[in-house]
Amino acid sequence: QVQLVESGGGLVQPGGSLRLSCAASGSIFSINGMGWHRQAPGKGRELVAHITSDGNVFYGDSVKGRFTISGDNAKKTVYLQMNSLKPEDTAIYYCYRTGNYWGQGTQVTVSS
Repeated sequence: QVQLVESGGGLVQPGGSLRLSCAASGSIFSINGMGWHRQAPGKGRELVAHITSDGNVFYGDSVKGRFTISGDNAKKTVYLQMNSLKPEDTAIYYCYRTGNYWGQGTQVTVSS
C-alpha cells in the first residue's frame, strides 16, 4: 500500500507563487510515476505534471512554463512549484502515483 499526503495549499494573489509538497509512505521506492492532477469547481480532473517511470517530466498545456515538478527520492516527496499563478489555477490539487494511489487533495485559491 502507498499513502500520499499533500501540503502547501492556500490563498494567493494573482501573479504569486506557492509550493505544494506530497509525502509518500508505504511500498514506494522511487518518486518516478508520481505527479499532480487538479480539479476546479464544476470541471473534470486535469493533469498538471507527471514524472514518468524513467524520470522524465511532462506538464499540462495550461501550466507549461509556470509550474515545475521535482522530487526527493530519499524523502519520498514530490514538489510542485507554482509561479505566476492565475485565478484559473484555483482548484483542489491531488498528488497521485501510478497504481491508482491518490492523496486527499489540497486547496489552492488564486484571488485578489
